[in-house]
Amino acid sequence: MYYFFVTLEIWIVFLMTCLVIFPVNVITRVISHPFDRNLRLLHIFSCFWASVLSWLNPLWYVKINGRGKIKVSTSYVLISNHQSMTDILVLYRLFKHFKWVSKIELFKLPFVGWNMSLNNYVKVDRGKHSGHIRMMNESEEHLRRGSSVMIFPEGTRSKNGELNAYKEGAFRLALTSKVSIVPIVIDGTLNSFPRKGIILNQRCRIVVNILDPITYETFAELSSRELAKMAHDIMQRELEELRRGKEDERKKKKVDKR
Repeated sequence: MYYFFVTLEIWIVFLMTCLVIFPVNVITRVISHPFDRNLRLLHIFSCFWASVLSWLNPLWYVKINGRGKIKVSTSYVLISNHQSMTDILVLYRLFKHFKWVSKIELFKLPFVGWNMSLNNYVKVDRGKHSGHIRMMNESEEHLRRGSSVMIFPEGTRSKNGELNAYKEGAFRLALTSKVSIVPIVIDGTLNSFPRKGIILNQRCRIVVNILDPITYETFAELSSRELAKMAHDIMQRELEELRRGKEDERKKKKVDKR
């Protein structure tokens, strides 16, 4: 029963914020666009909107490490592993400026999708080759104008929390645009939101580790496939180490309770 009431609270908060914050975002877009062409202010408001949902959720404990590795004045290709839809809320809590690269279907959702369009995020029509070309062109333009780009290189959510193989698009983008890549490793979101149904049913300790940037100079001579493997290996090692640390912490707590 406790989980039911927590879930009900979160959905009520979501609906209320849709009715309050979304109109504010529309006004912000209209007023700020002439002098804020990258829509930084609107993105920060969107970060706040998404963060409210996780801040008010007593079932999620979120810890973020390494925010300072993402420099305000630098454009990056940001890449993250993908365990659940909660990853999106958690990554907004970075409060760093970026443009999401997301499947076109999400842009059709009421309020959430409308807000994505307001922010000029990048649509991916995965069923069309022309859609991928348009995605690359729009992403390159955002990078040239000073915005970072956020991509899930796995392309879809992991079914078991382990890293899937990486698609090459994010790495082709970094090579073409000659920008550094920032790997972000998330763990703990896999069971934070049920794949079927809407009732949250367990507590989750979510950790987000922002790794050191992979500078363009270190991969300029690599192919996109080689770069994808390099990034995958780095993030796989970090994920394994993160989980070892969480396990050691659990064991220590058990010992302390005795």
